[in-house]
Amino acid sequence: MTRQDFDTFCAPLPAATHVVQWGGSSVWKVGGKIFALCSGGRADGAGTGGRISFKCSDLSYRMLIEQPGIVPAPYLARAQWVQVVDPDALDEDGWEAYLTAAHGHIARRLTRKQRQDLCLNDL
Repeated sequence: MTRQDFDTFCAPLPAATHVVQWGGSSVWKVGGKIFALCSGGRADGAGTGGRISFKCSDLSYRMLIEQPGIVPAPYLARAQWVQVVDPDALDEDGWEAYLTAAHGHIARRLTRKQRQDLCLNDL
């Protein structure tokens, strides 16, 4: 998955917002809380995709870090974040499922009022 593919996929997720921070990383948030980020790679989609990190469940975390090309995310592993260092470690369906799940994990942890304000009551 390229950085451009990553941004294109995350953009339509409910109430998702995008910022570029930390030296040019593409950071996706819901309710002001990060659910996925891409460090490195070029914003125009040329070249390599960079390294994508995302929040996952405890079970998914344990399974994913056993796969080649996926490691505990630096600084975030204690909160069950993984970093995909080989973009081919996940197929398209896997990318979509895990990024959607990451968005859901963070959205569900928002307060009831935040979810209501963002029209996320169905999560």
